[in-house]
Amino acid sequence: MSKFSSQITTLFIVVALVCVFVPVFSVEEAKAKSLWNTCLVKITPKCALDIIGVVFENGTISDPCCNDLVKEGKVCHDTLIKYIADKPMLIAHETEYLKKSADLWNHCVSISKSA
Repeated sequence: MSKFSSQITTLFIVVALVCVFVPVFSVEEAKAKSLWNTCLVKITPKCALDIIGVVFENGTISDPCCNDLVKEGKVCHDTLIKYIADKPMLIAHETEYLKKSADLWNHCVSISKSA
């Protein structure tokens, strides 16, 4: 009987955890979709990948892509990079990614001003 009670208790704990975390993930996905729909409309998918490559790897970005990034706006850029950098597998290096993001933004602003 004790084994049965512990299994029931475990089941209730699992159900409670699912009820708590599923809405959190749903909100996060809704936020991501909203950001994607409002912020990434001014850049091509290739530019989006280039931006991610510069910030999270050692990629490069073209001048036209920089112009698109500046048209997108700093708030959208910062919000999206922060959203990606907050992922559990990346959060240990978040400070580095945010610096690279700021450096990319400054570079792109200087490119767009000279165009």
